[in-house]
Amino acid sequence: MRTNDSSGAAPAAWLAIAGLTVIVVVPFIAVVLQGIFPNIGQGSFAGPFSSFVATLFDSALIGMAGNTIRLGSCVVLASALVAVPLGVFRALYRIPLAPLWDVLLLVPFMIPPYIATLGWIMTLQPRGYLQQIAGFNLAPFLFSLFGMTMVMAFNTFPVVYFAVSRTVEAVGARYADVGRVFGASPARAFWRITLPLSAPGLVASLMLVFAAAIEEYGTPAALGRRAGFQVLVTGIDLRISDWPIDLPGAAILSILLVVMSLLTFLLQRWILARRSYQTVGGKPAAKDKRPLGAMKVPVMIAFAVVAFLATGVPLLSILFTALSRTISGGLALDNISAENFLSVFNNSAGALVALLNSFSLGIGTALITGLIGVLAAYTVVKTKIRGRVAIDTMTILPNALPGIVVAVGLILAWNMPWLPATPYNTAFILLLAYCCILLPQPVRYTTAAFQQIGDSLEAAARVFGASGVIAFRRILLPLVFPSLASAMLLVFALASRELVASVVVAPVGMQTIATFIWRQFEQGSIGLGMAMAFIAILITTLLPLLLLTLPRRSGLVAE
Repeated sequence: MRTNDSSGAAPAAWLAIAGLTVIVVVPFIAVVLQGIFPNIGQGSFAGPFSSFVATLFDSALIGMAGNTIRLGSCVVLASALVAVPLGVFRALYRIPLAPLWDVLLLVPFMIPPYIATLGWIMTLQPRGYLQQIAGFNLAPFLFSLFGMTMVMAFNTFPVVYFAVSRTVEAVGARYADVGRVFGASPARAFWRITLPLSAPGLVASLMLVFAAAIEEYGTPAALGRRAGFQVLVTGIDLRISDWPIDLPGAAILSILLVVMSLLTFLLQRWILARRSYQTVGGKPAAKDKRPLGAMKVPVMIAFAVVAFLATGVPLLSILFTALSRTISGGLALDNISAENFLSVFNNSAGALVALLNSFSLGIGTALITGLIGVLAAYTVVKTKIRGRVAIDTMTILPNALPGIVVAVGLILAWNMPWLPATPYNTAFILLLAYCCILLPQPVRYTTAAFQQIGDSLEAAARVFGASGVIAFRRILLPLVFPSLASAMLLVFALASRELVASVVVAPVGMQTIATFIWRQFEQGSIGLGMAMAFIAILITTLLPLLLLTLPRRSGLVAE
């Protein structure tokens, strides 16, 4: 039974709607209006849709759209080839040092893609680390579609690996064993029984990989431009950063990218609805895993190779570069120094200011998205007021808004000459961008938490005279707070090193961790940029893990 008392629900709904409107709806509508009315920035609605024909039938656009789909598809295929076999072995067999492999295969997902890309550049470029060690380089491979696919796949495959390993583990081997009793070969039992039962998790993870690949900015910008491989994200960036500025064209490309992202999620839902597999028995699957036997050595080699390529190469490359006195000095003992790290802490080129800016924005983003997320989730899950459908829609919309589209929307929305006041060219514009991009995290976490809480608790509080606000604050909020805190820590880590919005809408003269690293690399101060990158990885990865362990150590977690 859900309460119909709106004493606490109405304020929560209105606060959620106000926040979502400013953070999500305004930039999205700005992009749509700019695409339809090319002169809206001058206050004119003349010539609606006039830019669509010129932009949509431009051969360059057709090429960028095709490249975007090709890159996304290649990354999905490569991620599946790497992750699915490892995930299946992890789920069904006893893997030596399994928890260690899980950690090593999670780290690539925690390394920002643009930082990992810079690490691969330092390794495979001419006179890079590979050439210093082995005498040859792989620059032609790296600066190509195949190189971009490899770098991006090593960053995204953990999504597929953990989805497959957990899903297949939940299914277990019992149903495949039944198939083998009736004459199926091991391969046939896997393809006809285990894999179909695991299809939902696999399909969902592959769709997430495709969406992440077509929205990624750092890798295509660093590798694709040198290879002449333009995608929609880099095309949008060029239209808003290179003269002549083409805001209508950027808006139309942004709309096309949003449509691609939205179609990805709709395709995922259609596949799962059309081909749904489930077990009909209530008995849980056995968790006993089989020994690897003769496959032990090949499987361990596979785990080690993937862990080394995905985790070891980028991190070692970043660390070696950060410890180098000069890049030309290469891998030599007399070239090792901590000067770059000391320069960061001495605020060289504004490094400490960049760290402070990013951490301040990360904390602000975590607080704002946490507040809006918990209010929106409460309104959607626990109330029946009319506004909950609109709130639910607005919380879903950011899933289809790539970071570059959010940045374009904020420029279009807040750079109008007739506005009496605007956050544009201030730190607040970055805060708005980060909040829009990362809002889905607290919404998803808290929505799941609210769905697990029965309505009887809140109803009991109402019976004893508690208002809706008190029931929310004293009962529901403490119950969902662990999930909310986890989401806010994730938001902090991601916001602190976000690249695309930082590059596009950062105020003049303001640096963040991402823009500092990117600009140092472009200006030739590669060692200083890599030192900042290594520090950022350590802080944004270890700090949330440390904070999550504190409640358990202090005994604050309820048993």
